[in-house]
Amino acid sequence: MNDLFRAFSISASGMYAQRVRMNVIASNLANYESYRANGEPFRKLEVVFQALEDPKNLSKGEVPVRVVEIRESNEPFRLVYDPTNPRANQEGYVQKPNVELVKEMVDMITAVRSYEANLNAFSATKEIAQRTLELWR
Repeated sequence: MNDLFRAFSISASGMYAQRVRMNVIASNLANYESYRANGEPFRKLEVVFQALEDPKNLSKGEVPVRVVEIRESNEPFRLVYDPTNPRANQEGYVQKPNVELVKEMVDMITAVRSYEANLNAFSATKEIAQRTLELWR
């Protein structure tokens, strides 16, 4: 029964990680055209995951995941030619946030699919536990 609880825990860690990723993607999309108080464009946020490998559990295939950090992207800002914009530099280019809509949408779809996969694993484990309990009756 302890193995079932570990399976629940691993699936839950994956769902939590993907939920955090979805929140970060939502923040990136919400700030697609935003600037900070100091006038600098918003920097895209990225989630960093880490596999929690434990040698004794690795042989059993038990590797949960955790969110290590949420960091700002070091990708360059987008440059848009708009000489009439008050934020334009001397060449007429405006720095825009380094958020790419298409990439964010693809990341969102991937996060949703990963969340669903973990949820399905969680549900399958729950079904196994229920059937095991029915057999014991």
